[in-house]
Order: sequence, then structure tokens, then C-alpha cells
Amino acid sequence: MHDNKSKLVRRLKIIEGQVRGLQKMINEGVYCIDIITQTSAVKQGLSNMEDSLMESHLNTCLVNQIKKGQTGEATKEILKVYKLKRK
Repeated sequence: MHDNKSKLVRRLKIIEGQVRGLQKMINEGVYCIDIITQTSAVKQGLSNMEDSLMESHLNTCLVNQIKKGQTGEATKEILKVYKLKRK
């Protein structure tokens, strides 16, 4: 988890920098399409980070729940993740 945590924090710092860049672009009156292009990159970065986090959760936490016989809870979490990802 530590290695994954470091990667997630690194990704979030990159996204944080991108959001600051967006603020600067808006303050400077940058062309709208350029701003929208950057917002798309931020959304993709968040989506990639979310995918990584969910993959880690499925491979560790949910597997542990199933091994402990907590299949009902594991199923609920899988469905919750699925519904969140569809939004």
C-alpha cells in the first residue's frame, strides 16, 4: 500500500498544480478552448487516480473480506464502486 500511496499522492500533487494553472489561465483571460483543454486533462488525471485507487481496493480490501467470509459486505462494496464509477 505504501508504494501505491506515494504514487497517488504524487498524482494528486500534479493535479493540484494543474488546477492552480487553470486559476491562472482564467485570471489572465486565456482563450476558452485552451482552458477547456486543460480542464479535460484535470478530469482525466482524477479519473486515472480513481481507477488506481479502486484497483488497489479491489485487490486488497475486498479480497481480504472475501477470505474472511464477508462476501455480503464485499458484494455491497463492489456494487457501490460500480455505481460511483458510472456517474
